[in-house]
Amino acid sequence: MPELPEVETVRAGLSKLIVGKTIARVEHDTPKSFPNASADVKAFLVGATIADVGRRAKVLIIDLGNAYSLIIHLKMTGQLVFQSKTVHFGAGHPSDSLVNPLPDTSTRVIVDFTDGSKLFFNDQRKFGWVRLLPTVEIPNLDFFKKVGPEPLSNEFTWHVMKQRLRRRKNTSIKAALLDQSVIAGIGNIYADESLWGAKIHPSTLVRDVSDAKIKELYKSLVAVLRLSIAKGGSSSHTYVDAEGKKGSYMSFANVFRREGQACPRCGTIIIKTRIAGRGTHVCPHCQKLRQA
Repeated sequence: MPELPEVETVRAGLSKLIVGKTIARVEHDTPKSFPNASADVKAFLVGATIADVGRRAKVLIIDLGNAYSLIIHLKMTGQLVFQSKTVHFGAGHPSDSLVNPLPDTSTRVIVDFTDGSKLFFNDQRKFGWVRLLPTVEIPNLDFFKKVGPEPLSNEFTWHVMKQRLRRRKNTSIKAALLDQSVIAGIGNIYADESLWGAKIHPSTLVRDVSDAKIKELYKSLVAVLRLSIAKGGSSSHTYVDAEGKKGSYMSFANVFRREGQACPRCGTIIIKTRIAGRGTHVCPHCQKLRQA
């Protein structure tokens, strides 16, 4: 599943391509991928103009000019591909559907714009979805009510991070970071990278992490996310950006997927273990358990 930087990369790319376009028609193949009443689609989607492309945590939000929005969750294998006579941009899981003629067998939703361009939602495994909702109802969805604050927002200070982490005092610091109700959009890659940056072992219980270390973790997390967005996300593994280019963050990763290699900080060989149910990358020297 994409993490915050990958979805932000998709958002930024699509915002340059579809804002201002008007929807002429919409097709879909299964209600699971497009769970919307046909009457609502006809009344509120067809004929609407794209006003903005936003993001909350790992979910894309396409705002329409009529106070309705499309909520899109790519899940594991989702893609968004924009095509016009002169442009072919793809974002999402890097299967051949990004570059091959569309629609294909993975295409679930097709949005036709009045200028002849199209936006395809492809999803091989059918876990993703595109929902049409009144914009004012978005905060009432269970996901949005439960999800934590955006880690790159101005309101997210290290004090806020400390307060939210302390609620999970008896769990590991990595499990707390992965909990979307604690902080939005953080997944395995950025948890490992930020913990390495702060020199905290991922198994350390939250209660054993000092305030000073949480402040270091906050700085590390923000820096890692900003770097990843600047580099196009971790797309060299699972995602490509809106121009079909692979992200380059993974080539700059310090610990994630570097097991068996030397830690760039101390030279100790990085190991891979399993923490919070996820493969976890640790420097045994820099990140000693309970050293926080």
